[in-house]
Amino acid sequence: MTALGLSTATVAVILVLVGIILFALFFSLSLLRASRQAGRQAEPAARPVPVVSRRDFQRRALISSVLLFSAEFGLGTVAFLWPNLRGGFGSKINAGSVNDIKSFIEGNKQPYYVGQGRFYVVEWKGNPGSGQANYPSLQVTAQGIMPLYQRCVHLGCRVPFCQQSQWFECPCHGSKYNDAGEYQLGPAPRGMDRFMLTIEGDQVMVDTSGVILGPPRGTNTINEPAQGPFCVAPG
Repeated sequence: MTALGLSTATVAVILVLVGIILFALFFSLSLLRASRQAGRQAEPAARPVPVVSRRDFQRRALISSVLLFSAEFGLGTVAFLWPNLRGGFGSKINAGSVNDIKSFIEGNKQPYYVGQGRFYVVEWKGNPGSGQANYPSLQVTAQGIMPLYQRCVHLGCRVPFCQQSQWFECPCHGSKYNDAGEYQLGPAPRGMDRFMLTIEGDQVMVDTSGVILGPPRGTNTINEPAQGPFCVAPG
């Protein structure tokens, strides 16, 4: 027994534990010191700031400009072709079957409107004129129907159909067109523009990728006067 009343075995165990603790502490400190030194050695030496010459700067600016232009050109091309890609205005549009379109026109006494393509389909049973009024040769009519672009040829307003007069009447400046889209009154320089039309099976296909200019003033292939009062005062 020792003076503290501890057995020799107990003292030996305490000494062993203290030794283990000291060894663990020393080992931990050694590892920490070694890791710090390794970290310092791993740090790259400070690199000098590169000096960009005028020629390099101009070369990089040129490359950046070319890349930027290419990106803008690519996006512009996609935007230009987008109507054809998604099948909207600017592409070939299926307006429906010939019989359905004719039934609608005859039953409602108004043109068949296709909002997706921005055009009306009207019945046409007139006599072909010459030039821009020769609709069959322009391929803008088939089986007695014809598509008309909704845009007024004066300043581009959308031209609605007036049920009272049975004419197309522009609300902006009073231009008027008969049921075949031919000029009658107002400041418009010609008749309404058209689109090429084909019949595939019984489906009416209208190509809105290209506009066929309307017939000149004085064209009247259907000889139909206004059927009632105007919706818009004459311009």
